[in-house]
Amino acid sequence: MNKYKISLIEGDGIGPELTKATLAVLDSAQANFDLKFDIVEAEAGDATFQKRGVALPDDTIEKIKASHACLKGPVGETAADVIVKLRLMFDLYANLRPIKSYPKSGAMRPDIDMYFVRENTEDLYKGLEFSLGDTTVALRVITRKNTERIARKGFEIARRRNCKKKVTAIHKANVMRITDGMFAGVCREVSKQYPDIAFNELYVDAASMRLIKEPQSFDVLVTPNLFGDILSDEAAQLIGGLGMAPGANIGDNFALFEPIHGSAPNRAGKQTANPISMILAAKMMMDWLGERHNDTKCTDAATAIERAVVKTLERGPTIPDCGGKASTQAMAEAIAAAIKQ
Repeated sequence: MNKYKISLIEGDGIGPELTKATLAVLDSAQANFDLKFDIVEAEAGDATFQKRGVALPDDTIEKIKASHACLKGPVGETAADVIVKLRLMFDLYANLRPIKSYPKSGAMRPDIDMYFVRENTEDLYKGLEFSLGDTTVALRVITRKNTERIARKGFEIARRRNCKKKVTAIHKANVMRITDGMFAGVCREVSKQYPDIAFNELYVDAASMRLIKEPQSFDVLVTPNLFGDILSDEAAQLIGGLGMAPGANIGDNFALFEPIHGSAPNRAGKQTANPISMILAAKMMMDWLGERHNDTKCTDAATAIERAVVKTLERGPTIPDCGGKASTQAMAEAIAAAIKQ
């Protein structure tokens, strides 16, 4: 039996409900594929800040360091003090967000299958802001090193996905000629190392329009941090909303997985939130563990989870976001049961 220590941040708002739902699916996956996940709970977020005066305590960081991977629920107002710090601390330079149509999920089209590969550690999200009286300034940082890393990651994913084998670099180099000029230029350089992958570029405003007009035409999109954050949220609406979109924060030595949406405090405790985003984030975690540790059981379990999601969407029960009346937990338990079939 293969055993993995997973640090778990349940998050705020709907986070605890999504976490409980996801653990039900993980329990089924490990039971059916002879895996063992040692879940280590770690505190972080708004509730932790209120209780301990810090959103990301040192003991939480140590628990994460001692784990094979981290699974995280959505965090509220303290998100920047949690996920942004963790991205920088563990050099999780690639933010991966698959956007894929699933049956009966409210997707705009059945043939959407794109993959955002977003730089995750710099750009405006470095938080280098200051005030000069009535003027405020934010410094945008784009480096060759991180652009090369994210571009290469995008091309490798395009090659592995075996879909359209196309990478689209998103930027605004016609206006931000130095920062986005470097981003675009480095992406072009890296593209020459992958002659089997088609490469094109789009300005971010044109990309936002084409995501609505022809989302089926995209494969892998490589973006700077801010643009990728905004565009991937837009794209998620095409497949039924943020509740259908998982995310991964990947580095060379560690990875953290989470739903891409926020904590939705107005829905907390109502059992109406869609658990699929966090369940598919756990699926991405097992894909990563399988690849990193050459573990076919993890990879097979990941495939089984996605198939179980599809089965449950097709035949029910589903939560209100997907046209049904089931609770968050009931839908997760249906997905867990479908893994066994």
